[in-house]
Amino acid sequence: MTGYTVIIPTLGRESLDVVVNAIRHGDGPPPDEIIVVYDEFGRGPAAARNAGWRRAASEWVVFVDDDVVPPPDWKRQLTKDLAAAGNDVAASQARIEVPLPRDRRPTDWERNTAGLAEAKWITADMAYRRSVLLETGGFDERFPRAYREDADLALRVMDLGYRVVRGDRVTTHPVRRTGFFTSVKQQRGNADDALMRKLHGPRWREKIGGRRGKLREHALTTFLAAVALLCGLSGKRRAAAAAVLGWAALTARFAAQRIAPGPRTAPEIVRMIVTSAAIPPAACLHRARGELRVRA
Repeated sequence: MTGYTVIIPTLGRESLDVVVNAIRHGDGPPPDEIIVVYDEFGRGPAAARNAGWRRAASEWVVFVDDDVVPPPDWKRQLTKDLAAAGNDVAASQARIEVPLPRDRRPTDWERNTAGLAEAKWITADMAYRRSVLLETGGFDERFPRAYREDADLALRVMDLGYRVVRGDRVTTHPVRRTGFFTSVKQQRGNADDALMRKLHGPRWREKIGGRRGKLREHALTTFLAAVALLCGLSGKRRAAAAAVLGWAALTARFAAQRIAPGPRTAPEIVRMIVTSAAIPPAACLHRARGELRVRA
């Protein structure tokens, strides 16, 4: 039987008990260990996962997030996936399902979470050979968030000639509750995109199968807002008015793109309008911060 250790990085969410109990009491060969790493100092999931796998001794290390729901036969399906992995397979990714409401259209946040179902190499449920983690050094701890650190590791692993495959096991990732400005806070990931560009070149997004982001559009929107402010302060009213119109048009288009596929309820529309105005400058600020950091 293939030996494996389960690593669960956590901030202490209530959902942690659900994950641990599902793994302990489900059907199938048990893990050698379940290691829960509390990120009490806020170093990020990359550092927490590294701390976990370096304590493990099993052939396989399975990273599981603290907010997923493994099915009752998860251990049985996992060991089948690991047994089927050839020597050239460094990692086996689970198939992620995100349950969405059936009685209405999903919100912006729900659609964002649903994207995990198609994402490559995410560590919501990902098994790596410990030998490969030793060879690569594991996760790059310069990625402080649960964003891009998994794609970076997978690219480095594949550069060594290994394969990362998708197994047959299925894990559910529920949509977490979120706050009004969550989409704005998510723009912190733009700083990590700067690091990805430095590490994997200007075409890194193609390598991970991602779509081109909206940073250029956000930069133009932010530029027009800055021009409107400066022209207004210097008394150039016509130039300020023209810049305001341009900013308003771009912001309205961005908001409409986010509102159209959603439930179009009053709270959701208000949230989309407000955050669509806040996202462009936040995205630009974090990207600039990331570029400065990688050049330091």
